[in-house]
Order: sequence, then C-alpha cells, then structure tokens
Amino acid sequence: MKFLWFLPNTFTFLNLFFGCVAVVLGLNGDLEALAVFVLLGLVCDFLDGFFARMLNVKSRLGVQLDSLSDIVSFGLTSSIVIFVLLKKSNYIIDNGESNLYLQLIPYSSFLITIASSYRLAKFNLSSTDSFFIGLPTPANALFIVFLPFLFKNNIIFPGSDLLNNTFFLLFVLLLSSYLLICNLKMFSFKNINFSIKDNVSFNLFIITALCLIIAYSFAAFPLIIAIYIFVNLLGIKF
Repeated sequence: MKFLWFLPNTFTFLNLFFGCVAVVLGLNGDLEALAVFVLLGLVCDFLDGFFARMLNVKSRLGVQLDSLSDIVSFGLTSSIVIFVLLKKSNYIIDNGESNLYLQLIPYSSFLITIASSYRLAKFNLSSTDSFFIGLPTPANALFIVFLPFLFKNNIIFPGSDLLNNTFFLLFVLLLSSYLLICNLKMFSFKNINFSIKDNVSFNLFIITALCLIIAYSFAAFPLIIAIYIFVNLLGIKF
C-alpha cells in the first residue's frame, strides 16, 4: 500500500483548494456556496488523516501542510462569513457612513483567523492526540459558517434578526476566538470507545446529531457544535 503514499497530501491540497474557492465565494457575498465548499474541505480533512493512518504514511511535512490548509479552509472562511455579516449589520449600516472607526469593525472578524492559527500551532506542538485543547478549527468553522442556515430556517429565535445585529455578531466573534485558544479539554473521536454497551453517552450524542441532521440538514451543524461544547463544559467522559 506504500505506493499510495501521495493520497493524504492530495486530500490536504484539495482541502486547501476548496478553502480558497470558499473565500472567493464569500467575498462575492455567496455565503451558502461558501458553506458547501467548507464542507467539502472538511471531508478532505477527514480523508487525509484517515489515509495517513491506514497507509501508515504520517509525516512531519503532512502535519504542517494539514494545519496550513486548515487555517484557510476553516479559519479564514469563518472570518469571511463574520466579515460579510458585520458589513451588512444594522449598527454599521446605520452609523458607518458618518464614522470611519465603525467602518473598521468588520475587520475585527479576522481575529478568528489569528486564533485559529494559534490553536493549530499549539496543536502541532501537543504531545497527545487523545483529546483536544480548545475547540478544533473544523468544529468552529461548522458553527460559524452554517449560522446563516440556522437563522434562515427559524429553528431558534424564530422571527429574530440576530444575524443583522452587530453586537450579537461581535459576541459570536469573541466567543469563537476564545474557544479556539482556551485550555478546555474536548474529546477527540480518534480514541472513542464505539461500543454501544460501554459508551452510552457517546452514542446518545451521535444519535442526537444524526436526528438533528435529518430534521434540519445543514442548519443542524451549529446546534451539534453547541451540544459538543456544552458536553465538554460539563466534563462528560466518552
């Protein structure tokens, strides 16, 4: 199987390519298409690790390439989504023309990219992969990038206009950035005991996630990540 050594890095580069496309789509205002390409990048991110382990071709170069790709596909794309939403938010629209400083507020969204790069660098220096320290960048991207789907479907706060609320978006921005760099231990799926009998908590989480996806499609992702964060805050062991 060594002749397939190129597969992991191929999927890493595909992840980066999809991330670049997503950034362009986001800057053109198409956040739904951006979300689809982020999801494609996420699939490639999973496959590069899967094939690296299966073929036993892990390398230091592959680890660095994976993180560099993730900064674009999950860090920068998340910032672009918040940037676009902030530029269209009520407080900026109503007061931005008369105040230069307010026009700069959307650029604070790139704090997520900075936090993502710090989080990925810290992960590369970590000596364990049995758990995560801080929210993984793909999970953070799923939460941020699919927020428009969640509010578009009126699943929570029906009839609310939160995605146009500048202060709500800034709260999401700051919370997201903090979760990326915090020291909260979060479970990794790599070392989960998949036994139905021995790991009831994990199976309840998976069943809940699947039910949400069936019921709400793409809009389910922010809810699933919120549950993931809440479960880790409670310290529930899987």
